[in-house]
Amino acid sequence: MSNRKYLLKRSINAARLSRLMAKAIDLFIVLLLSVFFYPLGLMLSAAYMGIADSLQNGQSVGKKFMGFAVISLEDGKPCTLKQSVIRNLPILIPLIFAVVPIWGWIFSFIVGVPLLILEVYLLYKLDSGHRLGDVMADTSVMANDGSHVAIKNRKSSWFESASSQASH
Repeated sequence: MSNRKYLLKRSINAARLSRLMAKAIDLFIVLLLSVFFYPLGLMLSAAYMGIADSLQNGQSVGKKFMGFAVISLEDGKPCTLKQSVIRNLPILIPLIFAVVPIWGWIFSFIVGVPLLILEVYLLYKLDSGHRLGDVMADTSVMANDGSHVAIKNRKSSWFESASSQASH
């Protein structure tokens, strides 16, 4: 039995690591835009980061590459523009301040590093695997394998269908 728990824990940690890789791809795009097209690149980066998770049915470039999608926990639909902005605030806030030379960069570093650490900490410590942005925006990241469509299209809850089958 303990072997099964170990395997489950390994797959959950692999999924979390894959999510970090997806975010790293998005942050690499932000870095490229910021460095090569400064200062306009910072504004383009902030715009991309704000809308990223509402693109392509809840898939940023990184999530598309890694096979994930962001869904709303309210209705199971892909992440909206509003939810994308809210869930990316921990990255957006330091990024916006980075537009201001020197003091903005210092502030971005002082605020951004602890926020990123908190994001990763929550990703690994919460049983749900949600990061701070997910909690704030009421979203979740799922494998983009069609299972979120099945959840959205379900006519009854799993509890009702299980209890009705038990009574038959």
